[in-house]
Amino acid sequence: MQVYLVGGAVRDQLLGHPYHEKDYVVVGATPEQMLAQGYQPVGKDFPVFLHPETKDEYALARTERKSGHGYHGFEFYTDVAVTLEQDLIRRDLTINAIAKDDDGNLYDPYGGQKDLDQRILRHVSEAFVEDPLRVLRIARFAARYKTLGFKVADETLALMKELASSGELEALTPERVWKETSRALMEDHADEYFEVLRACSALKVLFPEIDALYGIPQRPEYHPEIDCGIHTMMSLQQACRANYSLDVRFAVLVHDLGKALTPVDELPRHIMHEERGIKPVTEVCDRLRVPTITKQLALAVCKEHLKCHQALTLKPGTLWRLLQRLDVLRRPERVEAFVQACECDSRGRLGLEDRDYPQSQYVLDAMQVVRSIKAQDLPPEIQGPDIGEMLIERRIAALGVLKAQYTALAD
Repeated sequence: MQVYLVGGAVRDQLLGHPYHEKDYVVVGATPEQMLAQGYQPVGKDFPVFLHPETKDEYALARTERKSGHGYHGFEFYTDVAVTLEQDLIRRDLTINAIAKDDDGNLYDPYGGQKDLDQRILRHVSEAFVEDPLRVLRIARFAARYKTLGFKVADETLALMKELASSGELEALTPERVWKETSRALMEDHADEYFEVLRACSALKVLFPEIDALYGIPQRPEYHPEIDCGIHTMMSLQQACRANYSLDVRFAVLVHDLGKALTPVDELPRHIMHEERGIKPVTEVCDRLRVPTITKQLALAVCKEHLKCHQALTLKPGTLWRLLQRLDVLRRPERVEAFVQACECDSRGRLGLEDRDYPQSQYVLDAMQVVRSIKAQDLPPEIQGPDIGEMLIERRIAALGVLKAQYTALAD
């Protein structure tokens, strides 16, 4: 029995990149031998075991054959005769097909180290096209390693295009698409994930609402970058740059979907794009089974982001109603996330990436003001329905004071 460290841990060790999980492949062993040594079985499709102490995954060396559609359409074969090279050739990229033994010796039959040095994401074999999930994985790797200068090999991109046009992507489950996308969104260059998907024509299959933004013009005096798709990616870059949460990044990604629905005769203006965006944002979230909290923020940002941009000029009563719709009294964290997403939208414009956005602090100050006014602070003679009315009056009045303070500072 021979054990090798494989996959991401070896790749990231060689890159000097942090990693957290270790996966091993076991050559020349049977399931019975693994069980006898105390390994715990967890694999459903093929034998995978957890180490009795470290809980790292140990998979028996295997080969695979396409037998159906989608990510699960495979038959796997394990046997003591399956070699390390046979196991490695079924992997997606050459940089993921490097193994390391206990003595530190590297086994690299498919040129992974060379591709690491040349910063290339290249498929191992033509079997790449048998697994549609690999399109998303390669796009995610491109996002993760963009800082290091990695690019998708032309021949690999060609196979990704073949997969995108084959109908295989439609066989991916919503859960798998969301899992890969949510992981990609948390990379430092999440925008690269969507750019690679667009380059291989997978964006229009999996995210047609985002793909539709490209080529839609905006008024250059407000959006020097003009193109709605470019603006969306620039806004997402801002969310990554600020290291905002997944919820904020996703909200930024979908905040302008309504602009793709603007009637042609109204372009480059986008009147009512906030309201038009509600339907496509809802459809994306429902199709991918996006978590409820993530969906709620995305809808709020889509519908209300212009109000945030206008916050400094809003009447106190209008600002109060905006905060109410954001559930300011129960969910202050949603207001904070909303403001972050709107700031990314404002800064996701050519030449305006470092522009001040005083609306952020103003809305956050407004949130603290309204939350500080509580029922127990009212005169005891105020009872029943009058309590709610008085609270609203006091909160709006306090927002008026806040606005006056900001106006004085500006003057």
